[in-house]
Amino acid sequence: MTLMLFLLIVSQATAAPRPSESESCLLDISKLQHMIKGLQNQLLIGEWQMKELRENSWMYSRVLSQNSTKETNEHITLLPTTSGNLIVYDHDCSMLYDRQKAPSGYYRIKPKTAAEPFLVYCDMEDGGGWTIVQRRKNGGVDFNRGWSDYKDGFGHFKRKNDEYWLGNEHMYALLLGESSLMKIELMDWTGAKAHSIYENFRIAAEKDNYRLQFGLYSGTAGDALSGGGNVEEQWSASHNSMQFSTRDADHDRFIQGNCAKENKGGWWFNRCHAANLNGKYYKRGEYKAKHDNGVLWFTWRGWWHSLKFTTMKVRPPYFMDSLGSGDGGPI
Repeated sequence: MTLMLFLLIVSQATAAPRPSESESCLLDISKLQHMIKGLQNQLLIGEWQMKELRENSWMYSRVLSQNSTKETNEHITLLPTTSGNLIVYDHDCSMLYDRQKAPSGYYRIKPKTAAEPFLVYCDMEDGGGWTIVQRRKNGGVDFNRGWSDYKDGFGHFKRKNDEYWLGNEHMYALLLGESSLMKIELMDWTGAKAHSIYENFRIAAEKDNYRLQFGLYSGTAGDALSGGGNVEEQWSASHNSMQFSTRDADHDRFIQGNCAKENKGGWWFNRCHAANLNGKYYKRGEYKAKHDNGVLWFTWRGWWHSLKFTTMKVRPPYFMDSLGSGDGGPI
């Protein structure tokens, strides 16, 4: 019985056909195809990982070196630059501060909805993480401009205290979808300083003429954006819910004229204002003119004292706990 079983196994083994040369080639090709498919899958995964890295890594680059050569012509108006070699950017200065406590200076940022990165000054003092959207310092930049300039931004973007308006489109992208804290720092010609802080500061898109919205006030300069003291002043001078106006785009509530044209700068005018940080820069503070068109914050220095220094800067409200003294870094 055992011998018969052995012979049967041997006969079956000898009868089994061996794979031909063509069949062996087909097997090799199948293995290669399987390996290629695996490599293709790894490549796709690698490309996806690279895409995620580019979109979510928080690399940064100092745009201007502290040791850079001084420009020979200091009066050329420079818009925020969008060129550069880096692919990814921080969404704002607070993200840069969170990531590596970088020093104050100019950096490129790219809010989530912005088409391209743009240049801003990051104030990493006074608690850190502030993105500067406006600065007046010496009157070297003309703020009496039209709609397109205020939309795109204008001024100098080279040194710490250069004057500029970041641009309504950039501000809209910066403030969109976030509950932002706006801090306005002021200094008069005696050297006295004050500040006003507004919660939930934001502006609408251009189709709504960059309408201004803000929440609760705190600070030492008074709530000029809400119009000042009594109800009548607030009705005619409050800037909350006002659309942006320029000399060539009148969206204010002043039927008899154009507030932006009279007050020499673009702003969220009512009928017309209790604050106008983009007005005409008068040196030595006190001034006389047909209209109260200086750099004004009514609740602090009135309508006829044009301020020496102003800056507007924003960051997310969760930085509130580390808020500094209010003196501000860039002054």
